[in-house]
Amino acid sequence: ARRLLPTCFSGGEAAVHPVPGKMELEAMSRYTSPVNPAVFPHLTVVLLAIGMFFTAWFFVYEVTSTKYTRDIYKELLISLVASLFMGFGVLFLLLWVGIYV
Repeated sequence: ARRLLPTCFSGGEAAVHPVPGKMELEAMSRYTSPVNPAVFPHLTVVLLAIGMFFTAWFFVYEVTSTKYTRDIYKELLISLVASLFMGFGVLFLLLWVGIYV
């Protein structure tokens, strides 16, 4: 008279006493990405290209301006835009090569 604990996954059959808050695997809908994986390469190239443009602009601005003509808000804005584009570009690069983060 051995008793088995009821589980939610009972070999494809409906569980006698399912765990509250759990669902059968077959009842769940398959997850689909909000971005089509076919456009990962295009997004990667475009976002990284835009990010490199803003990064180059930032470096040129830093090299060509003097300490009297520099504007901290312009520096912060350019670097923020560059880092956002580069960050999302690297994200889609990782997704493109199969590293799902």
